Amino acid sequence: MLSICPGVVLLLARGWALGALPSLGLTALPFHPFRLVLLIAWVYLCMYCVQQVQFGALIPESYKTSASLVSLFTGPTLLLVVAVVGAVRKSRRSPLGFFESLKEQVHGALASIHPNAAGYYGEVLGLSLIDSSGRTLDEIYGHGERRRDDAQILDLTETMVADALRQRASDILIDPKDESTYTIRLRIDGILRSVKELQAEPCRAVINSVKAVSGMDIAERRRPQDGAFLARRGDLAYSFRVASAGALNGEKLSIRVLNAGAATCTLADLGAGAKHRKTISAVMQKPSGMILVCGPTGSGKTTSMYAMLNTIDRYERNVITIEDPIEAVLPETSQIEINPRAEITFAKTLRSVLRQDPDVICVGEIRDEETAEIALRGTQTGHLLLATLHCESGAAALVRLLDLGVSPLLLSSGLNLIVSQRLLRCLCPRCKQPAVLSDAQVAQLTKKGFDHTGVCEAGQCKHCNRTGYHGRTGIYDLLVVDEPMKAQIAQGASFLGHLKEEGTRKGRANLRRQGLKKVMAGLTSLEELKRVVG
Repeated sequence: MLSICPGVVLLLARGWALGALPSLGLTALPFHPFRLVLLIAWVYLCMYCVQQVQFGALIPESYKTSASLVSLFTGPTLLLVVAVVGAVRKSRRSPLGFFESLKEQVHGALASIHPNAAGYYGEVLGLSLIDSSGRTLDEIYGHGERRRDDAQILDLTETMVADALRQRASDILIDPKDESTYTIRLRIDGILRSVKELQAEPCRAVINSVKAVSGMDIAERRRPQDGAFLARRGDLAYSFRVASAGALNGEKLSIRVLNAGAATCTLADLGAGAKHRKTISAVMQKPSGMILVCGPTGSGKTTSMYAMLNTIDRYERNVITIEDPIEAVLPETSQIEINPRAEITFAKTLRSVLRQDPDVICVGEIRDEETAEIALRGTQTGHLLLATLHCESGAAALVRLLDLGVSPLLLSSGLNLIVSQRLLRCLCPRCKQPAVLSDAQVAQLTKKGFDHTGVCEAGQCKHCNRTGYHGRTGIYDLLVVDEPMKAQIAQGASFLGHLKEEGTRKGRANLRRQGLKKVMAGLTSLEELKRVVG
């Protein structure tokens, strides 16, 4: 197609040149050059539409050949007709209106060709939900033949999941508001947003369809259940974890979107500074010792742990991870998933992993004394061990491990580094604006040695859904366990009181200072820093 460009340019130049020939007394062209430009533009547009037909999602696979031939002449007209017909059909069998269905059709076609065009996850619409055995919702409900009453519910379920992916949500929450209404909320950049309210009857059917594809018992609505399912669209695949529980006025459902992109993240991508990256990399190169990553739920601990594993050569070192669940596939890594119902626990798996000649062991979470003790003893036998712990700061992590019953001597000998972290929402680059600071705020920032001229605040635009924020970045506080610190930890209970009070205060101050640096750079706002760190 592109090979005709030189000829077109020459023909165009010749046409324009000959258009001036009458002034020289010569014969002019029998057509206007502007018509030639329109013709060439139409040919290029038709060729582009052929490409969309071949790789897009609007045309079924069996009709792509004939549609490509028609597109050579009709081009955009064919695609528009197909999109309108598909929107009409979908609006008849789903609660979405015609224009919403048409918008979904167009976005789905664009997403298949440019999957990364709308953020981290990209535009993901028209996907199919798959259970652990590879069956789709269609096959689960009717072996590929959907009845009219089922089609509306299944379309609504797929649309709900697709919309969550499109908006980069990390969680989907379906809660009963009262006996007749359910609320669907999405957690985006750590903040919950209500996106839709549904009547109880169709929403219960949506919950049942999610439970069915997740391998859960749809008849059990009171006892908590756990499950998992996949969503696939072309070459893109997404993993989900589902938890249900009986609640007042109905059943509550929580769907966690696992971050498949965590496998390729680096510490720089997560927002860690050069000094912190250098310290972490130096500890990661040691042959043994424990690195703890701590923080509250949803602070990105697992993603940071994956990023640390990306700093080592996994071809030369045997890396084994123990996770619940496995969030992303790491190349050249043995990943083991915990299953308490099958008596596959962190402690039992960790004990068996120590006999598999590992160089690096990654424990998804330390939850009890047995896991903590086995992990620390593993560091004494020449293993580098990474683990996460739910706590507020590095000092609080030490206190919690000692409260779990871990020996102070064992803890002081095995621990090398504690990484405490938080996630701050980033200001939307399209609508952020210079902040208006009070005299007190300016004086306080100046006193701390910061230049307040780069401080920005949130605006509102369609790109960020009128929130003023888009994406998140991390702030880190590192507690290097050196020899003086090891000696203090070995003192045990006499060190706990001072450690918890003084260490937590220093850790929060360090996090606040790291956050202020990002505020001064215009990456986030003072309001967001206060919300997260205090």
